[in-house]
Amino acid sequence: MSQTYHILWADDEIDLLKPHILFLEQKGYEITTTNSGVDAIEEVEKRNFDVVFLDEMMPGMTGLETLQQIKQIKPQIPVVMITKSEEEQIMDDAIGGKIADYLIKPINPSQILLSIKKILQNRQLIDEKTTMNYQQDFMNISMSFGDAEDHEDWANIYKKLNYWEIQIDSTENKNMQEVLETQKVEANSAFARFIKEEYLSWMKESNPDRPLLSHQVLKEKVFPKVKEGKPLFLVVIDNLRLDQWEDIEGLLMPYFNIDEKETYYSILPTTTAYARNALFSGMMPMDMARFHPDLWENEDSEEGKNNHEEEWLKINMEKNRVKGRASYHKIIQAHQGKAVLDNFHNLLQNDLNVLVYNFVDMMSHARTDMKMIRELAPDESAYRSLTKSWFEHSSLIELFKRIQYAGAEVIVTTDHGTKRVNRPYRIIGDKKVTTNLRYKQGKNLNFEEGKVFEIKHPEEARLPKMNVSSAFVFAVEDYFFAYPNNYNYYVNFYKDTFQHGGVSLEEMIIPLVHLGPK
Repeated sequence: MSQTYHILWADDEIDLLKPHILFLEQKGYEITTTNSGVDAIEEVEKRNFDVVFLDEMMPGMTGLETLQQIKQIKPQIPVVMITKSEEEQIMDDAIGGKIADYLIKPINPSQILLSIKKILQNRQLIDEKTTMNYQQDFMNISMSFGDAEDHEDWANIYKKLNYWEIQIDSTENKNMQEVLETQKVEANSAFARFIKEEYLSWMKESNPDRPLLSHQVLKEKVFPKVKEGKPLFLVVIDNLRLDQWEDIEGLLMPYFNIDEKETYYSILPTTTAYARNALFSGMMPMDMARFHPDLWENEDSEEGKNNHEEEWLKINMEKNRVKGRASYHKIIQAHQGKAVLDNFHNLLQNDLNVLVYNFVDMMSHARTDMKMIRELAPDESAYRSLTKSWFEHSSLIELFKRIQYAGAEVIVTTDHGTKRVNRPYRIIGDKKVTTNLRYKQGKNLNFEEGKVFEIKHPEEARLPKMNVSSAFVFAVEDYFFAYPNNYNYYVNFYKDTFQHGGVSLEEMIIPLVHLGPK
């Protein structure tokens, strides 16, 4: 133990604890002792301690009273309460006073040492263990890239990478983060090859080996849970990645049990206009354009591409003979979220309530356009943190609480994820080519073959085409498309931004979670 930790121990029978104190001193801890709560408070005022041990049953000022005084002087100091009493009220008061640990006499030196390590060396020990465990798992993960045979293998690989990313992010020195980033690049490169080989085969309805895709989610995972007289909520958080969900999931655990947690694959392009319309309509884009041209907006349309989600939902429910009342709400601004809460008692009269929250998508666009947001979220970790902070203070978490209180179930999902892009890829097209950085649709597209996924015949991907010679080209890994005109400005502006529309683990493999109220 390189750092010397200073411990204050207050007990009216401190002389009887000499063996414990000697044991800790031999371990390298510096111990200051007092006989009363009053003396303990004086010591805390005079100097800094890393942890305080308080006997609860001291004459004069009790341990609980001393605890309250210490917390007023130095709120952040960890305090361990030690007592002979097993009364629940004392435990409740101590925990309410924000103690770090609670020990019941008789205590032995090992208990004290464990408590100290848990409080003072917890971060260091977790860091060391996390680093060692990831190093041991590193080779297994790398080998799995070549061994992956199907969409389930890739979903499991992505989940494992997400797990380690969050674990490493929680460590103090993050010394394995660069190694993990390199491994994620390698994973996305192999995943792109997999998608190029398999994606078009997934478009065949008869293919038993394809994953759950956007247009199947409501039919397979939502509609079967709709029961008349029992409200079900479907919350779609636009542009939510799996790692972002993992970060906010813990905020919901006091209120819900996870009844089912899985992933599905977003269709290409991984954008709101295609993937979310497919989610609600239960149709691939080609079929939406063919059978409902009045609702489908082509790329060259000036209209909003997601203005008809409520109509698509109704069509999907009718097609699948889903009975019952349904409501649809899109929440873009704070007042719309408040209106949902104000109207919550009416939502309970519906059998299905669909709510779309656009904040995460808006945040990714704002990060591109606004320097301040980019500085607030300079990397993946900060991007997750910003999402979590929004969720924690949003009307959405209040909605979840009300759903739980009402005893209702909720399904949480998204339409696609997002990818942090860093490498430009030159492409040339005419004025009618789409502006999205991760995919291009149009004719006369000119680009260097290689790090792209080209679909020359859109109907094979069940995508509509604007004209006879129209094709789709998707960026893979962390590439983004850039035109030769004003190339350097364009590249500098969009490099290190979060984009979607292309092929990556982050954009395509997305969360689908069924929550039951506790």
